[in-house]
Amino acid sequence: MILPTKHISLSESIFGLGGILLKCLNTPKTIDELWHIYSNKYNEKPQFPAYHNFDNLVLALNLLFAIGAVEINKEGEIYHAIS
Repeated sequence: MILPTKHISLSESIFGLGGILLKCLNTPKTIDELWHIYSNKYNEKPQFPAYHNFDNLVLALNLLFAIGAVEINKEGEIYHAIS
């Protein structure tokens, strides 16, 4: 489920969700703000074909943090660490 495979598409994987979240991080945001953006914009069927719940969002953020793609500032907001 983390990476796409023969039976799991990119949109269904945590890796694919991480890419969408990075796209949403043009400014620092809290987890709640990210969830609100994702659930309103990307959970609509035409824009993003796979459904992800809040747990998957947290897992994707953990993956992004582990690989150094996102950081957390003093206010607790997540921001894109790679320029």
